[in-house]
Amino acid sequence: MKKGVIVLNTDYSFLNVVNWKQAIKLIVKGKVEVLEFTSRVLRNAEKTFEIIVPKIMRLVKMIRTLYKARVPYSKRNVFIRDKFQCAYCYQKIGKPTLDHVIPSSKGGKTDFDNAVTACRPCNAKKGNRSPREAGMFMKYQPYQPTVMEFLQIRLRDLGVKDVLDEYFESCKT
Repeated sequence: MKKGVIVLNTDYSFLNVVNWKQAIKLIVKGKVEVLEFTSRVLRNAEKTFEIIVPKIMRLVKMIRTLYKARVPYSKRNVFIRDKFQCAYCYQKIGKPTLDHVIPSSKGGKTDFDNAVTACRPCNAKKGNRSPREAGMFMKYQPYQPTVMEFLQIRLRDLGVKDVLDEYFESCKT
């Protein structure tokens, strides 16, 4: 998992991933109980105080989470949906660009159904044309992700799912 501490609601539903500083603040304020610790230990300069960095924490009081009906459109959310892979050559991209399948100048909308991730060479090759006009084929079709699909993508990408599965499996034994 990427560095961070998993925060669960009182019902053990996933809420967020926070950095170790935020996690320590939540512990000191008594807002969480630690379910599992990492092997990392923090000490002050005089070595009179030490604390083990948590891995998974659960809130003491339940907080209501409001879920939106739809995933909000943003470039970043398009990149996450597409797993940072070009729609045309399907290569993983470090610095992706956003491509409008139907160009904006030809009436294409800026939404999930018309936006895909593209590498710079493919985006430049396609230019201000449709994929068919440019002689290019898309490896996947753009779509509006559901909130649950998007949440699962984010949990997988952060590595949270694996850590939680491992934790809950250890609780059974």
